[in-house]
Amino acid sequence: MKILALDSSATVASVALCEDERLLAEYTLNNGNTHSETLLPMVESVLGNFSLTAKDIDLFAASTGPGSFTGVRIGAATVKGLAFSMDKPCVGVSTLEAIAYNLIGHKGLICPVMNARRSQVYTALFRSDGQTLERLMPDSALSISELDGKLSEYTEEIMLCGDGYGITKDGLKLTHTGITPERLIHQSAYSVAAVAYTAYKNGLSVSDSALKVNYLRPSQAERELMNKNKENNKEKEDKQ
Repeated sequence: MKILALDSSATVASVALCEDERLLAEYTLNNGNTHSETLLPMVESVLGNFSLTAKDIDLFAASTGPGSFTGVRIGAATVKGLAFSMDKPCVGVSTLEAIAYNLIGHKGLICPVMNARRSQVYTALFRSDGQTLERLMPDSALSISELDGKLSEYTEEIMLCGDGYGITKDGLKLTHTGITPERLIHQSAYSVAAVAYTAYKNGLSVSDSALKVNYLRPSQAERELMNKNKENNKEKEDKQ
């Protein structure tokens, strides 16, 4: 099974081509949020090097959040566009689970963290046996102090990964966090492909039209609309 996987949920953009669990190619750029300009050319480059087109792909996968609202939308929309009308299965993968998969070879606790701005991180917690991940905490948006409280319940070493690695490591009071190599900190489309392949084998694929994103919290536009509605409701109550 040929798998094309994308991750554009943060500053890193990554595209991977796999044959089942075997990595054929991975193209990663860490040049900021220019995914609308770079992601599709990256896909074309990876496929072109194997003389393939989207029609040759058996499974499409994307990280579908949490992460940058724009980046997540671009990744999901690109997969939808590539898979459109071909009746090919798609899998949306938790960005945090895919990041945690970077450290699948570490036997123990893995805590992916993404910079969510507003003094928060997107995070979750997994335990790895060296081959599979067991989820211990759902995807969440937490302050670093809240995360510190949750992680302090564990006494064993905890490995961090994700673009929130630096701010989280500096902000946590607990000291039993390991050192993660730079290559394993950032998003990897291969990890998206690996998680998606397992989901596919478990019957969790969907059509391109059914692929959904998960932002965890409202976008800025949605927050502004909610605040405006609250203000309008308050004005109405004051006039009554």
